Amino acid sequence: MNDKVMMFTDGACKGNPGPGGWGVVLEYQGHVRELSGGDEDTTNNRMELMAVIKGLQALKRPCDVELYTDSKYVQQGVNEWISKWKTNGWRSSNGKSVKNSDLWLQLDELIQQHRVIIHWVKGHSGHKGNERADALANMGVEQNFN
Repeated sequence: MNDKVMMFTDGACKGNPGPGGWGVVLEYQGHVRELSGGDEDTTNNRMELMAVIKGLQALKRPCDVELYTDSKYVQQGVNEWISKWKTNGWRSSNGKSVKNSDLWLQLDELIQQHRVIIHWVKGHSGHKGNERADALANMGVEQNFN
């Protein structure tokens, strides 16, 4: 039986493209670990993906992950689109290369190591884990303004 982990992720970007940040809150057996970082020139979608990637990379062994995100891009990408992209050689339904495929490839590899269930939550609606991940993502943005 795998360890159960709650993960809350968020990405932020000032501009889009522009300076961006990502934030992750991991909860495991009463312990909380927070992660954040950013990039000086990125997009919101890249930061949403990076948050999930960094959260999964922080896990030291296979886990059952309950992932909460306010990103429909991440939720639909994992639950609906990624298997089609893989079948189509990382091309979207219009035949073009999948945007952010470098990050989707990383995420796909990490997801294979865990059992991940993704839940979408409405952003900025008072969801405690999402609000904290948002604050961490904004801290990541601020690191890139200095």
